[in-house]
Amino acid sequence: MHRQPLLAAVDLGSNSFRLQVARVENDQLYMLDGLREAVRLASGITADRRLDQASQKRALECLQRFGERLRDLPRGAVRAVGTNSLRVAKNAPDFLKQAEAALGFPIEVIAGREEARLIYLGVAQGLPQDEERRLVMDIGGGSTEFIIGEGLQPLHLESLYMGCVSYSARFFADGKLTKSSLKQAELAARNELQAIVSEYSHGHWSVALGSSGTARVLCDVLEQNGYSASGITREGLEKLRAKMLEVGDVAKLDLPGMKADRVPVFAGGFAIMYAAFCELGIELMRPALGALREGVLYDLLGRFTHNDMRDATVQQFKRRYHVDHAQTDRVRALAAHLAQQFADGHADEEDMQLLAWACDLHEIGISVAHSGYHKHSAYILANADMPGFSRMAQQRLSLLALSHRGKLEKVREQLSEWQVTAKVMALRLAALFYRNRSDVVLPKMQGIFSGTKFHLQLSGDWLAQNPLTETALQAEAKQWKSLGISLQIEAN
Repeated sequence: MHRQPLLAAVDLGSNSFRLQVARVENDQLYMLDGLREAVRLASGITADRRLDQASQKRALECLQRFGERLRDLPRGAVRAVGTNSLRVAKNAPDFLKQAEAALGFPIEVIAGREEARLIYLGVAQGLPQDEERRLVMDIGGGSTEFIIGEGLQPLHLESLYMGCVSYSARFFADGKLTKSSLKQAELAARNELQAIVSEYSHGHWSVALGSSGTARVLCDVLEQNGYSASGITREGLEKLRAKMLEVGDVAKLDLPGMKADRVPVFAGGFAIMYAAFCELGIELMRPALGALREGVLYDLLGRFTHNDMRDATVQQFKRRYHVDHAQTDRVRALAAHLAQQFADGHADEEDMQLLAWACDLHEIGISVAHSGYHKHSAYILANADMPGFSRMAQQRLSLLALSHRGKLEKVREQLSEWQVTAKVMALRLAALFYRNRSDVVLPKMQGIFSGTKFHLQLSGDWLAQNPLTETALQAEAKQWKSLGISLQIEAN
């Protein structure tokens, strides 16, 4: 990738949408400009898990404003990520099409643990690089992430389905603060925390940090009201809890340090924080400067400085699943050659990188079973935690692995875009030519693609000397014909 002087991150959170622009100087980031709007996407999720029209409207209007700020930046310099609300909403795919049009850039929906990894990266960049083990907690609008890490390295990552917006709507919809409603919210959060108590309780870390809005507002409220001398403390939360019950109404919580836009989601965020202190044995938590958007920026910077987390993930998967490196290298080189030709030399850089990773990983399913291994590969790529990859990217890798061999009918509906079809064609042909898994001498090939017609030109003499491959190519052409796509093998 060419280096960019400016990078930007867009965080489509369940409570707020945030935009951060940074300047790159000597592989360091200097924050320039930031925007934040309280969109509260999570509050617009209906009982049947669909984003309502009002929340979609707020979101699209915000993204149009963000899009104006980003208009002059190239595509590779901007990374936009969606979190929990876009993970759970059934109509998220339809909404994302409109959202990308409004923003002017692609939007990736990231898994909970990937969100946790990026949060930790954003937090850790602003801390001393010592060996101190840290707990980082980030209460979002629809989910809460927990990370234990050392230095820049996250060691444990978790994402729990509880957030300040969703809990406020669920337990404090009328704004009333009663012993019953607060206890119910706290018990619900404590129940969620049971899944991680054994790994995340005090004793597994030495310092606790809170990132994002809920932690910062709670810290401000506790300090400015004299409930805590510094940071968020267990004693301070107890005093604030008593005050909340005394007031009895969220709208009347007119406390120093309380921001107006946080009032509607304050009670839900408090309940989650208080539950975490109780269950994990936290006595003191300090607010962290960084959060998800900073993590996205540093992760994006890594792609320009040859420290791409996706590369590291692919290499780790190759080791874990004992990949035949010689075979994947052969397939990757030929698939890249054919894909470039099918695109007439104008293949998208990101598309080519995705194809290369798919070639590296298309055989990982062999470690499960050789029979139907492409199905095992596809399942792993679609469902495993793959740091650095969005859900959409994992689905594309899964599709390429699934379709690289066998019948094409199983992926008919997913071959609607020519770019996807061309990558599938390139990978299938590469795997076909190297079926014997050796360094065979291949003839010069010329691939051409126009509309729904693929042409593969190669030596007739070579085909005559390799009748098994010629037969396989004829069978391949029949497979594509069943989908209404022509593959013509032309001997020269």
